[in-house]
Amino acid sequence: MRSTWTFHSAGEIVFGPGSAGQLGDRAARAGLRRVLIVTDPPLAAAGILEQARLPLEAAGLAVEVFDDGEPEPNFAAVDRCVLAARRFRPDALLGLGGGSNMDLAKITAVVLAHGGAPRDYVGDDRIRGPVASIICVPTTAGTGSEVSASCVLTDEEAHLKVGILSNYLRPRLAIVDPLLTMGCPKRVTADAGIDALTHAIEAYTAVDNEFFPLPPGERTVYQGKHPLGDCIAEKAIALAGEHLVRAVEEPDNLTARTGMALAATLGGLAFSNVGVALVHAMEYPIGGAVHCSHGQGNGLLLPYVMRFNLPARKAAFARVAKLLGRQVQGVEVEVAAEEAVTAVEQTRERIGIPRRLRELGVTEEQLPGFADKAFAVKRILRVNPRMPSRDEILEIYRAAW
Repeated sequence: MRSTWTFHSAGEIVFGPGSAGQLGDRAARAGLRRVLIVTDPPLAAAGILEQARLPLEAAGLAVEVFDDGEPEPNFAAVDRCVLAARRFRPDALLGLGGGSNMDLAKITAVVLAHGGAPRDYVGDDRIRGPVASIICVPTTAGTGSEVSASCVLTDEEAHLKVGILSNYLRPRLAIVDPLLTMGCPKRVTADAGIDALTHAIEAYTAVDNEFFPLPPGERTVYQGKHPLGDCIAEKAIALAGEHLVRAVEEPDNLTARTGMALAATLGGLAFSNVGVALVHAMEYPIGGAVHCSHGQGNGLLLPYVMRFNLPARKAAFARVAKLLGRQVQGVEVEVAAEEAVTAVEQTRERIGIPRRLRELGVTEEQLPGFADKAFAVKRILRVNPRMPSRDEILEIYRAAW
C-alpha cells in the first residue's frame, strides 16, 4: 500500500503559438552546444525541419540532422540513429515530430549515455542514470512524449510494441508550438487526438494511489490515481472534448489546434505520473501485428475498455461524461457513466477512427494470442481499476472484433 505520491515533468515547458522561435535561445541558455535533430522525411520536405534548425543555428549551436525516422520505430531504426549520433557527438538530442520521432530521440540519448542495445532497457526503471539532454518539439497533438517518462518501440521479432519507462527519459526542454501542428494531416490529427484523450481518461480512472499494487522491491514511474493527476487529466479531457472534432474537421483553426496541443501535453503529464492501463496493454500486440498507429489502436479499443471498467469507476466516468459535454446533471450515476462511453464512441465516429478490429486487418484467429501478450504486460495492467483475467481480455478483444 502506498501513502505518498510524486509528480515529475519536463525540466522546462515553453507553450504557445510561435514558441518554436525561442528554441535556439532556450537551448543556448541551457548550455547546449551540439544538437542532433531526429526527424523524418515528410517533416523535412514540409519545411518544418527548418523551423527547428534555423533558431538553433542562429543561436550559435552546431546542428546535424537525422531524418530517417519512421512511424512506430523498431530497434533497427534506433541503431541507425545511434550510429549517426556517435559520429556527430551531440550534447542534446532533439525529437521533432510525433511521438515516434520524440521516442527515437529519447532512446538514442539512453544508448549514447549507457551503451548496450535498446532491448536492454525495455521495461520499468531499467535506465541506470542520467542520459544526454533531450529536447522535444511535437508537431502532432497526441502522445505527450514531450513531457513523459516513456518511449514506445516496435519489437518486430515478437510482433509487439514495447515500452521503456524511466524518469531519466523526461526531456530537459519541451517546446510546444501549436503552429507546427497546422499542417498535420487529418488522419494523423484524429489518431493523435484520440490518443491524448485515451491518456487522460486512463489516468483519471486508474487504480487509487493508496492501493496501487506495486510488488515489494520493484520500482516504477507509474503510481496510480492521485489529486494532482486528477486535476490535470480533467483539464485534458475537457480540452479534447471541446477541440478534437473541430481540429479534425477544421485543420486551419488555430484555436482548436492550440486546445489540442495543450490537451496532449496535459494528458502526457497525467499519464506519465499516474499510468496508462488496459487500453495500452491491449493495443501493444495489435500495433505490433498489423502496424496500425498507436493512437488508432487506442482509440478503437477505448470505449470497449471503458465499459469493462465502469463497475469500478462509476463516479469518475460520470464526471468524464460531463467533461465531454454531456448533459448529465441530475442523472443517476450509472446512467451518467454510460454517457461517457457514448460520448467517446460518437467522437470516434466523427473523426473516423475504426470501430472494429477487423477493419485494421486483425483476424479472429489472432485474438487468443493477443490476449496472452496483453495479459503479460503487468507493469500497466496493475494501473487498471479492475484487474482483468486473460479470458476477460479475450472477451474485450472479441467484442471489439
